[in-house]
Amino acid sequence: MADQSTFSDSSGSSGSSGSPGPAGTSGPARSHEHITISYAGFNRPWAAWISHQLEQLGHGTTLLRWDPVPETPLADELSGLLAAEGRLLMVLDDWYFRLGPKSHEEWTDALQEVVTPHADRFAAVSVATQKLPATAAVLRPADLRDLDAVEANRRVLQRLGVTPARRPRGEPSPGAPRFPNDPPEVWNVPRRNNRFTGRDHVLEELHDKLAGGGRGAGPPLETRIALYGISGVGKSQIAAEYAHRFGNDYDVVWWISATNRGAAREQLAELANRLGLPVGHELGDRIRAVHEALRVGRPYRRWLLVFDSADDMEQIEDLVPDGRGHVLITTLTRDWSGSGSAQEIEVRPFNRMESVAYARRRAPRLTPLEADLLAEAVQDLPLLLAQTAAWLDANPMSPKEYIELIRRGEPSLVGIRISSDYPMAFQTSWAITLNTLRERSPAAVELLKLFAFFTPDAIPVPMLAKARRGDLPEHLADLAAEPISWNTALRRLTESTAVRLDYQLSEESDPAVETAQMHRLYHRFLRSDMTEDERDQMSATACRVLVTADPQNPSDTRYWERYAELIPHLEPAGVLDSPEPAVQELLLNCIEYLRVRGENRMGLRLCEQFLARWSTRMEPTRRTMLVLTHQHANMLRRMGRYREAEAVGSAIVDQLAAERTPADSDLLRAQDGLAGTLMALGSYEEAYTLFDTVWRTYTEVLGPEAPRTLSSRHNLGSALALLGRYEDALGTFRDVLAFRERELRARHHLTLNAGASYSRMLRLLGRYRDATSSQELNARLHRQVMGSHTPQTLRAEHDLALCLRRSGELGRADALMADLVERSRRVQGPRHPETLMVRADYATFLREHGDLGHARDLAEEIAERYRALAGADHPYTIGTLGNTGLARGAFGELTEALDIAERALGDMTRIMGPDHPWTLGCALNTAAARNRVEDEDGAVELSHDTLERAKATLGGTHPLTLSAKTALAEDLRTLRRGQEAAKLEQEAVQQLAETLGAEHPHTLSARRRRRPYWDFEPQPV
Repeated sequence: MADQSTFSDSSGSSGSSGSPGPAGTSGPARSHEHITISYAGFNRPWAAWISHQLEQLGHGTTLLRWDPVPETPLADELSGLLAAEGRLLMVLDDWYFRLGPKSHEEWTDALQEVVTPHADRFAAVSVATQKLPATAAVLRPADLRDLDAVEANRRVLQRLGVTPARRPRGEPSPGAPRFPNDPPEVWNVPRRNNRFTGRDHVLEELHDKLAGGGRGAGPPLETRIALYGISGVGKSQIAAEYAHRFGNDYDVVWWISATNRGAAREQLAELANRLGLPVGHELGDRIRAVHEALRVGRPYRRWLLVFDSADDMEQIEDLVPDGRGHVLITTLTRDWSGSGSAQEIEVRPFNRMESVAYARRRAPRLTPLEADLLAEAVQDLPLLLAQTAAWLDANPMSPKEYIELIRRGEPSLVGIRISSDYPMAFQTSWAITLNTLRERSPAAVELLKLFAFFTPDAIPVPMLAKARRGDLPEHLADLAAEPISWNTALRRLTESTAVRLDYQLSEESDPAVETAQMHRLYHRFLRSDMTEDERDQMSATACRVLVTADPQNPSDTRYWERYAELIPHLEPAGVLDSPEPAVQELLLNCIEYLRVRGENRMGLRLCEQFLARWSTRMEPTRRTMLVLTHQHANMLRRMGRYREAEAVGSAIVDQLAAERTPADSDLLRAQDGLAGTLMALGSYEEAYTLFDTVWRTYTEVLGPEAPRTLSSRHNLGSALALLGRYEDALGTFRDVLAFRERELRARHHLTLNAGASYSRMLRLLGRYRDATSSQELNARLHRQVMGSHTPQTLRAEHDLALCLRRSGELGRADALMADLVERSRRVQGPRHPETLMVRADYATFLREHGDLGHARDLAEEIAERYRALAGADHPYTIGTLGNTGLARGAFGELTEALDIAERALGDMTRIMGPDHPWTLGCALNTAAARNRVEDEDGAVELSHDTLERAKATLGGTHPLTLSAKTALAEDLRTLRRGQEAAKLEQEAVQQLAETLGAEHPHTLSARRRRRPYWDFEPQPV
């Protein structure tokens, strides 16, 4: 398309960026004649497509948006078109005649005055879905409705008198505008607002920013735009209009309601199905597949994702994809632009011309002066203007009287103020509307009030319609029992208030309402307008409806979609404030669902909201408070907020210990949770002691094979592993696994968890073949049973990647580790403790088998993150610091590498003791660093001590012991003690061949006299 003017003259249509053409040209269009296409913004897709068809035949084109100024005579506006270059092709529909607005009489007179004398300059096509006004007949429009691209193209050319040299093609060339009757391949956008008006300057700016690369150069790199502004200013409407107006530029257009993270994840995951991606039902797996598909541009290259109401950037940012596409965000805040995540466009209220034009179209009885006064009274805010104009259109009150009521803000018509940021006109106009509805349909008002106790973004209408009769007040139960009355009430709401209905996709003639949407500002107004008793009654009703909808089994994956639907309604329904046991049980189930799914941030938020409300009203030892406190500490620990988790856990343990017996189940659960936090803090001996106490008590009270006893013993095994007691941990996990396999099914998630722990200990003991074989099966079962993105599956596959590396299968290890890094980042966040664990191991792999520079940067970043997360004295901080020393040594920075190795060895010895495997690994690396700076005596002394300690701790044939033996041999050779060195080296190679195999990488490295090293691997807690 010749971009002389993608959009010309945003203030009206009387000007054009092209030069004036000859006014008296007659006959058919000549070859290569310039053609100006006049269109209402609503039909930009048609104008763009027609322009492309003409330019394919060599014609120059200019797009000229038709937007007549209300105060300018229509004849003058049409005459202004004559100044445009070449012929004039008008793309007509009902909108073209409604803009201004201009009356039918004005159109009849203006067309007669302007078009008739210049009939050779004017041509027209119709894309209207309804019959055009009779006055349009003078333009003789060619009808393009319900045609395919070939026939529509033929009719356009015929109307212009263009005879192409070849048969018109219906198929678009790559990058060409899509034929408007052929929508994007994948489409999910709220239905178009047929009353949308104005905003052309915002839409132009938005289009310019997103289409900055220009046409014909392939899809631009991913661009993010944030539309920000106050509530009610029209951000979502602009985003929806952009999607409809420019949607044909894309193959995929997908809308996501981003108010709630859980709902946003579900909607993004649904895109995987629509893209036809080969994934299962697990949520995280589908999200990852969507991100990857959009990143590489397959199967579709051009895409637009809209994240609507993304006001909490931290909750949503990781869901926004990368790739060659466009992202449009609507938000109340400037966080997106402030963080550099997106460019920004501020959305302001209507300008006065837009306000007047909209009000007069919505309420034709308004004079220009009355429309201006109404716009002034509501401060040009689109949401309020829409409501006030709609009320005036439906009610006989004089505009002057109504506007005066709004200006005065009658106290008798107004509830509690919403916010000082918004004019009193909001409350006044909505109160008038509500009073009118109350007089005409009391049942509809009661339903509207109940709507205000669900999330305004997706009010679950079917859930209300199917509620048990006892859940709803009698009058609403009667209404729901009569489909005609129910649907009539819904229609009255959408006609009279700020409620919008979305219908289920159905082939039935009368599809059911799937959800209702309500503007959040109106949602707040409705709640503030009720008395306290009304709010309490409606809250209780909403809570009963949600309790009935609770499947009461949050661990069952079959019900996860239902829990995702319930969670956004908890807060507006008042679940967090309800004293009813059944309602509190609903909350506990939802939090457990979030824990299982790994939605830790949302779970933490719900826990903290409930505890803040009830900590002074409910005894901390009540069951609900105990469970919530336990989950609170759990979520804090999962988020890496270890000290806070310890404070919460210690407080409840101290209180219960003072009040309960040592065998009390609540106390034991609290002690078990506190031990887990201590383990995360690196206090392994304390954690072991507490776990051991809990396990022994459960064994005595419940028996050795009771579920709680086994869970506690599994935790005890984890503490043993972190203490370096690998054989003891292996025996513990072996026993737990045997019990699980006998009492539970092999595919139960607890059985799989025990199996993964057992395999990990096999690997840490150097039994690499056994570990790899066991973990291959275990990881496969994890993916089948739990999906690819639950925390437990990520841990199982992480251990498999480490098994593959130790077994020498480097290609598979590399691919799996890289994939795990991305999955962990997407699912758990870049700063999550388990994401750090995976990235730490990937850094050590890259140092030896990949990009050394990237490995060094990553290792140093991880060490610093662990320092910030857990403190300088945490074993993980010390161990990852040691890994940075290995990277420095690989770069030849030998002095720096030695300094880091000596510091890591000293700190690990102090924290974990001289015989812990981690300390022995640090010693192995430090001896090597000494050797490289020619401290031969220091290297031999340390290597000898390391070997003796490793034998005592791990046994004579453990890979770390044999690495210490080959290291000592090299150090002895440096001191020219060749006979001793040869004997040790021969023993080490022989033992490696016997335990790992003659072709194992460790064995081959020892034969080739490559100095062994030790990588620190953070362990899961």
